[in-house]
Amino acid sequence: MRKKLALIAFGGNAMLEAGEKGTAREQYRNAQKAAQLMVEIIRKGYELIIVHGNGPQVGNILLQMEAAANTIPAFPLDVCDAMTEGSMGYMLERAILNELRKRSIDKEVATVLTQVVVDREDKAFLKPTKPIGPFYNSFRAAQLKKENKWQMVEDAGRGFRRVVPSPLPIDIIPKRAIRSMVERGIVVIAAGGGGIPVFINSSGLVEGVEAVIDKDHASALIAREAKADLFIILTGVDRVVENFGREDARPIARMDVDQARRMLDQGQFPPGSMGPKIIAAIDYINGGGREVLITSAEKLKAALADRSGTKIVRSRAGHESRAAVAGMKFLEGEQTEWTTK
Repeated sequence: MRKKLALIAFGGNAMLEAGEKGTAREQYRNAQKAAQLMVEIIRKGYELIIVHGNGPQVGNILLQMEAAANTIPAFPLDVCDAMTEGSMGYMLERAILNELRKRSIDKEVATVLTQVVVDREDKAFLKPTKPIGPFYNSFRAAQLKKENKWQMVEDAGRGFRRVVPSPLPIDIIPKRAIRSMVERGIVVIAAGGGGIPVFINSSGLVEGVEAVIDKDHASALIAREAKADLFIILTGVDRVVENFGREDARPIARMDVDQARRMLDQGQFPPGSMGPKIIAAIDYINGGGREVLITSAEKLKAALADRSGTKIVRSRAGHESRAAVAGMKFLEGEQTEWTTK
């Protein structure tokens, strides 16, 4: 009998908290905290796929490359993604394996360097919106714009930053390998930072592309492909809130896809915050998924026992059209930053 499968997605800030320098020691300590949460899911009887963010980590790599720009050639963004997939995957893999051993649970853990395919004709390439990397003065920004053909924008008087496209993911490489590993009971860490962005060229070959893939959208795609029973999205709040920040704010314990879509259309879930998570949840369920759980790391254990979190489930009327398509206008203005702290 097939065991239940869960996919959990959490941000890179879980591995590099505010005020930290970003040392390996700090990040491994945070990985140990994350590992305790991951093992709680396994103890609930689930096989597990883990997707993590990499914003602060890749931001630090970009800072390091700028500092050494006159000494060492810089790497393109897809290679930087691969670097963080490997380093963060290693720390999480070791932390989870050790936590499993402490609890006498005999399971293997593996990090899969994951390429995520995007459409080269995606409209996002016409209008890059995602700020990444360090802030530059006007002279350096003009130099990089000329030398590298980068698009640069001024950011609130703090300097200039590079902006890159954020296309929607359409396929996963190697999805069959991920599925096979999960079926064999291996805990899989995949698509770190949303995965390494690639596209298929006119010869049918894979090429890297400089872009940012939203972690939640990549997670929804993997959850659909792997036929996950539960898609968990960790965020900064215990529950999704209607009228967030207002006096009439109301936490939501449960909603179906129809309600989620209505609230999204009403502007309840802004871009750069809860919006992409809600769209990813809808996309997963419309693709055949069963249930989404959105909660904070602190409340995950309670949420797994139905004492916290927000559950999003199928509508009685059945599936709607793909949320990613319906939500394109909503996502066009999104400005989620890759921080450099």
